[in-house]
Amino acid sequence: MDAIYERVAQGGRLFYTGAGTSGRLGVLDASECPPTYGVSRDLVQGFIAGGDGALRVSAEGAEDSRELGSQDLLANGFNQSPGLDVLVGIAASGRTPYVLGALETAHTLGCLTVGLSCVPGSPIERAADIAITPATGAEVITGSTRMKAGTATKLVLNMISTGLMIKLGHVYGNLMTNVQTTNEKLVDRAERIIATATGVAPERAAELLREGGSVRTAIVMGMRQMSREQAEAALREAGGVLRKALGE
Repeated sequence: MDAIYERVAQGGRLFYTGAGTSGRLGVLDASECPPTYGVSRDLVQGFIAGGDGALRVSAEGAEDSRELGSQDLLANGFNQSPGLDVLVGIAASGRTPYVLGALETAHTLGCLTVGLSCVPGSPIERAADIAITPATGAEVITGSTRMKAGTATKLVLNMISTGLMIKLGHVYGNLMTNVQTTNEKLVDRAERIIATATGVAPERAAELLREGGSVRTAIVMGMRQMSREQAEAALREAGGVLRKALGE
């Protein structure tokens, strides 16, 4: 997480790549970052062997090509900030050619590579600058790595993206203060976050959200007794980090 943060803080981005279940889990983790943390869709990206269609319908043959792994990585805009983008190659088996091709290309470009697999000593582990290898052992259904390996992979990806977002200042304590209020459930959540952070009554939290337009702005308004304009200026000066805008 430290190594990824160092690069993302300078303008880099985080990419996940994989095939089958591994690819789907990477796409899932990446797709949850914008609504949860208010970041752009470009910051964390996931792609899968066989393209988006493989999210629903298996495209098992696509994982056998190193060349396709390299091509897909570059086609998704990897290394637009030279040397700063990070690739996490995900392969439960530790030997998927598609992922190895992407890792090799990223390494050639001078970018940080992370190999996430579930087999110690695998080609994926050896190909990456940093190896994360939860050794999950044999599956209940032999070879069905969507089970134990898939669960372990999901946990690791949760830790990577959550740790990155914490270090970037997109949370306050354990509150998702950058949440996007795109439906009724999320508006309710936002109001509860504001009430928890500021200690105001739910009704006042709802008022602050309406007046401030975002959770972070509303919290600064409530805790520092500021207008919307003053709160937004404080957040800009703090680089969008709520804790700094609150003087903590």
